[in-house]
Amino acid sequence: MELRGQTAIVTGAGRNIGRAIALALADAGAQVAVNVRTSRHEGQAVVDDIVARGGDALLVLADVTQRAQVDAMIAAIAQRFGRLDIVVNNAAIRLEAPFDELRYADWQAAHAVCVDGAFHCTQSALPHLRGSDAGSVINIGGMTAHTGAAKRAHVVSAKAALGGLTRALAHELAGSAITVNCVSPGPIDTVRSPTSASTQPTHAHHPALLGRRGHADEVARAVVWLAGPGARFVTGQTLHVNGGAYLGG
Repeated sequence: MELRGQTAIVTGAGRNIGRAIALALADAGAQVAVNVRTSRHEGQAVVDDIVARGGDALLVLADVTQRAQVDAMIAAIAQRFGRLDIVVNNAAIRLEAPFDELRYADWQAAHAVCVDGAFHCTQSALPHLRGSDAGSVINIGGMTAHTGAAKRAHVVSAKAALGGLTRALAHELAGSAITVNCVSPGPIDTVRSPTSASTQPTHAHHPALLGRRGHADEVARAVVWLAGPGARFVTGQTLHVNGGAYLGG
């Protein structure tokens, strides 16, 4: 229960890695704000799971690309829990398209959710993080930000920008004892919506050395460690969770 007494928000927490992170943070003792944009039923299911396991959680609906909605969300969290210590920027979209067919609107959407969303959520939460003695920001990147991938120029560049934001904020927020890190998942077994890209072709040229795809809870445990007391001297880093896939099979 290393996070007992702390409060976390996880964006895009209705399914897959976001859901696993919310559950893992709650299991570690944190109060968790579960953010979804519109999928209320998925988000409420995560909250219900946390409560059933003896934890405390709050469902917060907000589009992370909209600053007014983000500010209202952060205010609701502070009102309910009285504090905010951990921000996990997980929200993302994963459409695929050849570059010559990529619509500018899809390019903008990928950056709006991944990069602008992290900007809005982190900046809005900053007064609360500065009031914490264990403030941490954890951005969820992706292996393709480092390896590249065909048909994903918009997603790859957005995830790569998160790495740059991580390092920049590590410099800027160190004086407030806030750590800023990035977790970069590789091939992970997840359920995709019909409009989302499959990760199987994306990682086909980078099979995991360990001979399997990872599980969402393995990514979640990395997030819990970075948010916990054992990682207070770790900042500005990218932690790869990919079974060695980044090295090539």
